Amino acid sequence: MKIVTSLGPAHTRGLGQRLARKILGEPSEGRAVVLGLAGNLGGGKTTFLQGFARGLGVKEKISSPTFVILKRFKIRAIAGRFKNFYHLDCYRVEKPKELADLGFKEIVSDPQNIVAVEWGDRVQRLLPRRTLWIKFVFQNETRRKIIMVESKNG
Repeated sequence: MKIVTSLGPAHTRGLGQRLARKILGEPSEGRAVVLGLAGNLGGGKTTFLQGFARGLGVKEKISSPTFVILKRFKIRAIAGRFKNFYHLDCYRVEKPKELADLGFKEIVSDPQNIVAVEWGDRVQRLLPRRTLWIKFVFQNETRRKIIMVESKNG
């Protein structure tokens, strides 16, 4: 477990960017990398993923895909095995079938993908057993406690 206090949006984006670069530098494990993000509205999840995407070399603007649920971006960094970054927002997901209809199982099974799921706690049973959980805890208007835990057993 790793706990970090973010002092503001720029710091939160920087933490996301560093995590992306760390993931890109790790050896292949033959699986997609999946992040499950949890926290209240305005907690910093999308801000973190803006920095994360930048660390992957994604050039497009990152905003929360609340109404479309899923967006796919090409990874432009020298990423070796990774080709795609999927950003999902499950805030409005009511039934697991909604994700199944989008090909979610195939997305999280493809070792060329990095997948970030905002509101991942709402669909936790659909995520792989090996998911990096990132929880955002509101402390004040600018400060957030960010807790990272890799789940290996579900």
